[in-house]
Amino acid sequence: MPAAPIESVDAREILDNRLEPTLRVTVETPAGSGRADVPCGRSRGEHEALDLRDGDDRYRGRGVRQAAANVTDRIAPELVGRDVTAQRTVDACLTDLDDADAPLGGNAVTGVSLAVCRAGAAATDLPLYRYVGGTDAHVLPLPFFDLIEGGELAGGDLPFQEHQVVPVGADSVAEAVRMTAEVYYELGDIVRAEYGEASLNVGAEGGYTPVGVDDPRTAFDLELRAIEECGYDDEFALAADVAASHFYDSETGTYALLGERLTRADLLDFYEDLAATYPLVSLEDPLDQDDFDGVAELTDRLDVQVVGDDLFVTTPDRLRRGIDRGAANALLWKVNQVGTLTDAVEAARLATRNGYAVQVSERSGQTPDTWLADLAVGLDAGQIKTGVTRGERTEQYNRLLEIEAELGDAATFGPPAADALDP
Repeated sequence: MPAAPIESVDAREILDNRLEPTLRVTVETPAGSGRADVPCGRSRGEHEALDLRDGDDRYRGRGVRQAAANVTDRIAPELVGRDVTAQRTVDACLTDLDDADAPLGGNAVTGVSLAVCRAGAAATDLPLYRYVGGTDAHVLPLPFFDLIEGGELAGGDLPFQEHQVVPVGADSVAEAVRMTAEVYYELGDIVRAEYGEASLNVGAEGGYTPVGVDDPRTAFDLELRAIEECGYDDEFALAADVAASHFYDSETGTYALLGERLTRADLLDFYEDLAATYPLVSLEDPLDQDDFDGVAELTDRLDVQVVGDDLFVTTPDRLRRGIDRGAANALLWKVNQVGTLTDAVEAARLATRNGYAVQVSERSGQTPDTWLADLAVGLDAGQIKTGVTRGERTEQYNRLLEIEAELGDAATFGPPAADALDP
């Protein structure tokens, strides 16, 4: 018998930060239990694993009762009695159980996989980051803070989804959070003065949504002003999650940006000018999610981090395709894009072996569950983005602060190749 056999696997419908249903999965063993809440993205790539939704009258069809039933009725009987610490075996079982004609749901698979991992950590009496990363796990990630939102995350006119500030001059998570909080406060004052009180409304991840601002360059200018007012001129860089697929027209092969229809070549020129004008260190999904060749050209042209989110969807096969073509140089890492933790970790390891950075990421639909912060440390990723304000975001930072304090002098802060993010 395993030292920590799985005794039960249960799931229930809960609510995320958007008042939308999601799953909470609990795994019990004699040596401890594990629980995980499943995030859900509003901006989703076409190639990522699909959540199973009920499609009935409840919650406008967004309920997850069927996904919860799949956990208890189809998954649990196959996992009870298995060793909770055999993560790869458990995840292989989940993959084998998933049926194209009767899918378990990406939310069911992700929830079980993460809850098993949490239960394994409890059974071995280890914090989650050490259970995943081993006794040497010690790298705290540099946070990317989305201070101004647009695209699918906000109701404004900005086409880019996230306009981020990156505290590259910080030497700890604690300092990075403090410095950025001060910039966020200052930015709020500037936005209120120039665009009115309504501009203090925030998007899905806590960033401001200035009324009437429709140019990413204006958003960057506002952030730079706030940075300068705080006296942090050389301590911050800028970054963006473009999510270009959301303003791409596949019929014409053009992008709707700044009142024009831009070709790929036009958009690449725009990015080149952006990088020449601003202290830009990272661009996420700068082109359509299937344009590997265009992303490869941009990666070659710009001396910045080019991150694949919808391009790779944390899937090893798509990441290999990108590596072969030289498309991007960083992977955005989201467990629920691919389903199991095993597959997600395989993608992260593949990225690292091929010189790609790994940026661990939240989804717009989150709960206060903090497994994301632990996994970022366990992977030695060195980068994380998890929004700005709202409890489900700040809980990730609070957990990182706890881990940093626990590690003490053993902690290392930031990506392994920090100079790659120098503005």
